[in-house]
This record gives sequence, C-alpha cells and structure tokens, in this order.
Amino acid sequence: MIVVTGATGGLGSAVVENLLDRVPADQIGVSVRDVTRARRFADRGVRVRQGSYEDPAALRRSFAGAEQVLLVSGNDPAADLVRLHRDAVGAAVEAGADRILYTSQQAAVPGNPYPPSELHLATEQALARSGVAWTALRNGAYGPLDQVLGPWRQTGVIAQPEDGPVPYTDRADVAEAAAVLLAGDRSLDGPITLTAPTAVTFAEVATIASALTGRTIERTVPSDDQWVADQLATGVPEPVARFMLTWYQASRAGYFAAADPLLAELLGREPRSVADRLTAQLRG
Repeated sequence: MIVVTGATGGLGSAVVENLLDRVPADQIGVSVRDVTRARRFADRGVRVRQGSYEDPAALRRSFAGAEQVLLVSGNDPAADLVRLHRDAVGAAVEAGADRILYTSQQAAVPGNPYPPSELHLATEQALARSGVAWTALRNGAYGPLDQVLGPWRQTGVIAQPEDGPVPYTDRADVAEAAAVLLAGDRSLDGPITLTAPTAVTFAEVATIASALTGRTIERTVPSDDQWVADQLATGVPEPVARFMLTWYQASRAGYFAAADPLLAELLGREPRSVADRLTAQLRG
C-alpha cells in the first residue's frame, strides 16, 4: 500500500489523483487531519484514516500496512516543523514502511538564505538516519506565478526585488512525477531534483508575457527596502515581507539557477514551461 499525507492539500491531493490513474484504489491510503475533507477519495475506494504530524500515535495507525509513505512537508510557520517531521519519519518507520518519500525543496543546501532550506535539510538528515530507504523530492518552485511575480496583469509591471534565474515548475508536473515514483518499478535514493527544463529571470518572464498579451510588460527593480515598504503599504506584515524577501535573495545568489532533466524523464514529456503556464493563466 501507498500512503500519502496532506492529501486534502493542493500537492497531496494531486498526487493521489495521479495515483488513482496508475494503481487500484485499494492500494492507496491517505492520512489526513480531517477525514470528512477526504470523502471524495473514500468514495472511490481509497483508505482514509485520520492522522496528523502532531499526533505520532495516530500517524502510526494511519500508516499501518504501508510499503511506501509520502510525507508532504508542513507549512505552518508557527510550528516546530523539524520536530514534527522527525516524528512523522519515526512513525513511518515504526509502522513498517519500506520507503519514505518526502517533499523537499530545490537547493536545500547549507548557506541558502531562504529559511525553509534548513527545515528540509534537517528532515533529510532524519530520513538518512531512519534506517529505511528514502527519497527527498527537491521540487522546483511550484507556487502560483503571481505569488512571485506580483500583480503584473493589473499593473503591466513586474516590480519585484532583484532576482536570478529560476526553473519555475508546475505543481501538476511535480505531483505526477511523485505518483510515477510511488507507483512504478523505479526507485531513486536520497535527494533528487525535479524542476522545469529552463531557468528564467523576471526580465525574461516580462518578455514572454509581453509576447503573449500583446502589451508591453515592464520589469522594474525596487531596492529591497523599498519593496518591503511597498508590501507593508498593502497590509503585508513586516515579518512576512522580510521572509518573502529571502526567496528573492536566494534566487539572485544563484541557489535556484540549475534546471534538472529528471522531471522530464519521469514524465516522459517536457514539463510545462513558464510560457505554457502563463498561456493557461491568461486563457483561464
């Protein structure tokens, strides 16, 4: 059995949907905080059990019978996610899982100024000490493009801090690749990087967006301090703005610059590009 955590979230639910295309439903289980939100999976024959990272005993029960467990990383900034992830790894081991997969982050390496890197590194270290086979899916940035580009469609301007090349990756592609690994005969050990095929800068995105929209999309570069002040003026709390700024700082330092061909290999096709995603966004 394959058990997926966080299966009512965006990434986890997409992984389960892809698994349902590849393996019988009775070979899939989900561990979710609120079982009522997973009714659509239960109705299709998926085993649904309650479990949360805050309750290792419940996790062990929800993982029972699993050969593989996919741990979707937590995202609560107020929680001790390192401890919670370590407990989740321990619960999977105690439940008898043969392999643990974990949704990590591209460039989860020492020195990366983006704070989640430290969380992912610590979790990968816990996996390495677990005594079972493991795979860390170091996913490329797969959030909505507007999250990093800002309101460019309304303003005609990408006004974000200085950046560097990033292989912006589609969440649907990442989810499909995770399902391919969980359902297939191929196993990959340790950290692997899953990204779109090409890393682009905001200036390049502006050029792409201009061609797609038929209007000139400008790229402007406010200073870090000015950008933070602009965020505060729109109601973003200062700690949140400064946290977001570290992502741009990491990109400009080149931490996310490398694109990896593995995602395309797993999918058997080219992953969606920024141009593909912007096109779909504009049509939607």
